[in-house]
Amino acid sequence: MLHFKVSRLREDIPALLKLAGPLLIGQLAVIAFGVLDTAMTARYSADDLAALAMASAIFISIYVGLTGVISALAPIAGQLFGAKRHEDIGEEVRQATWLAFGLTILGCFILLNADHLLAISQVAPEIEAKARLYLKILAIGLPASMGMRVLMALHNAVSRPGVITVVQLIGLALKLPLNLLFIYGGLGVKGMGGPGCAVATVIINWTWLLMTLGFVLFDRFYRPFQIFARFSMPDWHRIWTLLKLGTPIGFSYLIEVTSFTFMSLFIARLGTTALAGHQIVANMGTVIYMVPLSLSIATMTLVSQSIGANRPERAEEIGWSSVFFTTSTCILIGVAVWFFRIQLLDLYDPPEAVKVFSIPLLLFIAFYQVFDALQVTAAFILRAYRIAFWPMVIYAGSLWGVGLGGGYLMGFNVLGFTPKFLQGANGFWAGNSISLGLAACLLLYLFRKTAERYEKTHPPVEV
Repeated sequence: MLHFKVSRLREDIPALLKLAGPLLIGQLAVIAFGVLDTAMTARYSADDLAALAMASAIFISIYVGLTGVISALAPIAGQLFGAKRHEDIGEEVRQATWLAFGLTILGCFILLNADHLLAISQVAPEIEAKARLYLKILAIGLPASMGMRVLMALHNAVSRPGVITVVQLIGLALKLPLNLLFIYGGLGVKGMGGPGCAVATVIINWTWLLMTLGFVLFDRFYRPFQIFARFSMPDWHRIWTLLKLGTPIGFSYLIEVTSFTFMSLFIARLGTTALAGHQIVANMGTVIYMVPLSLSIATMTLVSQSIGANRPERAEEIGWSSVFFTTSTCILIGVAVWFFRIQLLDLYDPPEAVKVFSIPLLLFIAFYQVFDALQVTAAFILRAYRIAFWPMVIYAGSLWGVGLGGGYLMGFNVLGFTPKFLQGANGFWAGNSISLGLAACLLLYLFRKTAERYEKTHPPVEV
């Protein structure tokens, strides 16, 4: 039975906003890194911007895949928090740290050996060399990034995202001066162009980790979790539990992001102007995506805590309230993006050719906001129920098959009858939009069936 009560919105929406507000501010602070990198590198040279587009697409694909595995800690710890099993949360954090250590080794190996991935784009050797240097620099910061993801999952699970937000805002304050120093040079430092962004990011990643560890060590709030009370050797049962949930989540992230990664690499074949325009629009889309993402993370926290407290009917009510509110919000955002498209592009101050190329792509940004909101909300709700395998399958079929495959057929007019307005970069963005709509429908159906089954097998506790 579908539980959605309009009267519950008055209770659920404030609870969602209370958690999602700090999450959104923190996410936007992180995304501002990409905005600064894109805008400042665009002023340095078009070649450096193209190299940044390639390298950042590859790094994000690897990063989100690895951190997606670690994100399994959030729903697991959230359920434990709802059940008031605080010391078990500390043990889960220690085991997640071991898992993060192993994944860091894998990630560094890929970043340091990315030649085959870079070769897909078939760009000039000097652009490829800059992209390769960018990835090698980021490998230095990956251990800090992975450790930080463990701590972020903990804070989300225990409804304390504000701590992470404060740390992320401090990092943002450091980003601009560090970018200026390492991109353009100064104070005896030679300008590096695009790869200078990576140096700035690595410095901030390690700063973040040390600051957040300081909070956890000295704040009394964390004492019940006993995180540093003892040393734990790897517990393969707990690590396996994290992997069973986290691996499909990681693959889902990987599928979602690589659909954009390969879009970037294929669009690079259309020339530097096309790639630069795509990078700007993709960056703008990522900023907008932080709204439904933040609301979805907050939803997962509240749903998992309700499940841990053995209130399955309440968990479903929160889920449907979030679907309604998040989708309504993103419809408004999509309309605003199209209405202010020129002003938004002016913020990036691109060359006129890049600006003209980018304008039609913004129509797709405005159009798919509703589908994006639906699919990400449903996916995070399912993670609260510890359901991740079937969403991964849905993402693979829709985003890779329909989105990337269909986009390739339309973008390069492989079949010979694609309308002109759907050829080139437009075709890739159209395919992506259709795939998000398909994923949204399937994930919402899976949420409904999962909630019904869970309520039948877990009788609720009257509160």
